[in-house]
Amino acid sequence: MVHPLMPKATAVWLVENTALTFEQISAFCGLHDLEVQAIADDEVATGMQGLDPIAGGELTQEELDRCLADSSARLEMAKPKNPLPKPRQKGARYTPVSKRQDRPDAIAWLVKSHPELTDAQISKLIGTTKPTINAIRERTHWNMTNIKPQNPVALGLCTAPDLEKVVALARKKAGIVPEAEDKPEKADSDDPIRIPKPGETLLLKGEAKAERERALEAEEVPVFAVSEESKGDGVTPEVLKVAEDVFSTAPATPKEEDTPAPTPEDNAGS
Repeated sequence: MVHPLMPKATAVWLVENTALTFEQISAFCGLHDLEVQAIADDEVATGMQGLDPIAGGELTQEELDRCLADSSARLEMAKPKNPLPKPRQKGARYTPVSKRQDRPDAIAWLVKSHPELTDAQISKLIGTTKPTINAIRERTHWNMTNIKPQNPVALGLCTAPDLEKVVALARKKAGIVPEAEDKPEKADSDDPIRIPKPGETLLLKGEAKAERERALEAEEVPVFAVSEESKGDGVTPEVLKVAEDVFSTAPATPKEEDTPAPTPEDNAGS
């Protein structure tokens, strides 16, 4: 519900000049019942000049008489006779003086990150001029060496929803289709999910099968394998020959048991 422009001053006038109940005055002015009662007891708004809502066009005499006759009725605001102020037309966004020095950095970021944006869109988004945008785009700005591209949202020159809206509109006009994100395939609900242990590599079904096939192909027969044609104790002559060659070529290392312990005479001589 719409309330009067000066609710407390209006409540003071209604308390002093009408016989309305506290509930009716509080509902019309948007105040609490106890606050209206405090106004009547001169505890609140002492010395405040009352404001006539009838003279101000906020209430009619007919509406006031109707509510005076019925204590359960509620006052309703009168339709204003004076024309309401028109809302300000949308134009270039106003930029505070303290942030105007950050606009070249924001323009450089927009030109670099979103080349599909037009000069009019950039100008409307952060409140700048087209010559400044062209100078930064062509790198002829007088302060080009000190300009560092920065996100205008982080600089406080615009909001994230406004930036996303302008970029989406520019991409739509330019015919740029956003790349579809690769979504992971939905896992089968019947298969249990196993959590890998620390240090364990968990392979998928296809990867595990391919890994087993590669392991089988790379498997070789051991050197000392026993064949069906082996005789006696299961060792073939070829295996024995290989074993003799290995042990015959290995250098003999003296054991600690065969080495004689040094005698006191040897120690004295040394």
